[in-house]
Amino acid sequence: MQGPFEAVRSILILQTKYIGDLVLASALANNLQIAYPDARIVFLCEARFASFLTAHGIAAETVAFKRASARGSVLQRGLELYRIVRELRRFAFDMTIDLVDSKTSHFIAMILNARIRVGYFPTERRLRRFERQSANVLAKPFGYGEAHFLYRYLSPLEALGVDLRVRFPSIQPQPVETARVLALLDKFGLRRNAFLVVHAGASFPGRRWQPERFAQVIDTISNETGLSAVLVGGPDEAEANDQIMARVKAPVVNLVGALSLETLLALLKEARLFLGNESGPMHIAAAAGTPVVGLFGLTNPIRWAPVGVPSVSLRPSMPCECVGGDQCRRTDPSKAFCVWRLEVDAVASAVRELLARTETASETAM
Repeated sequence: MQGPFEAVRSILILQTKYIGDLVLASALANNLQIAYPDARIVFLCEARFASFLTAHGIAAETVAFKRASARGSVLQRGLELYRIVRELRRFAFDMTIDLVDSKTSHFIAMILNARIRVGYFPTERRLRRFERQSANVLAKPFGYGEAHFLYRYLSPLEALGVDLRVRFPSIQPQPVETARVLALLDKFGLRRNAFLVVHAGASFPGRRWQPERFAQVIDTISNETGLSAVLVGGPDEAEANDQIMARVKAPVVNLVGALSLETLLALLKEARLFLGNESGPMHIAAAAGTPVVGLFGLTNPIRWAPVGVPSVSLRPSMPCECVGGDQCRRTDPSKAFCVWRLEVDAVASAVRELLARTETASETAM
């Protein structure tokens, strides 16, 4: 590699979005580690995801921000931005890669003024008169001719002239977490590769399929296959899972709010299949190599489907016949309840089909 891309020793990846975005961006980090073996890769990310990135070698270090402060008063936002920039400047980055493509991330990249500054052109949101794109290496909004968001996050490689060697995210659990999960499986009488992981939550209400329908699918699949189910999710997702537990008749283990992201990855690695809404855990399951049935609403799976593993993405026909009433914001994927139109039979059929399609691989893994 010639010219300004030589001797890159430190790279900052700005990715301040959710865990699913970070999982997809891990493929970018893996490719950069191959192309620049001596470089230290640092992520700017939300504080609660920092340990996950460093524990699995996605980042050598992180600079964490607190989302609550970033959404607080003008003073709180200003102080948090000052703290972040001050901490980032100590690294003296050779390269910054702005995956966020926001007004704030443009500002941070400009202030850091690395020798190589990668950003998107055109930007996702049209720049105003007083704004400017400070990047000197311009990436396509979606690289390699692909529409999936993974290829938005891989597009900087194309702009840098770096070979695409790792096409999909692949994140393996730490041995200590695998041991912890095996102990959990033993405690609850579960066998490796013989249970479903079900995630009924999502970051936004409009992405959550009805809990009673999850319960029906769990019962149907359990009766037909003998597979148990394990419920996972964050502490703030307990209500939906309580509704499932109240309705389900099949054996179910409720681990909602009980697992770190590191342990969740190890659990997903041992699962036969993941069933859940469009969410971060869906992408973690795919990165762990577990087959995925993903449930989508207004969001198009062409952009956000699980990648790199056998999968089925279900989405109701569009345009949507609204079932959310006054709750819906019909153009906002986070507030449109189109996923509610997915029927239990269709989801159960998708689970059956994917179990059958991956049966040989499952028997080999046991």
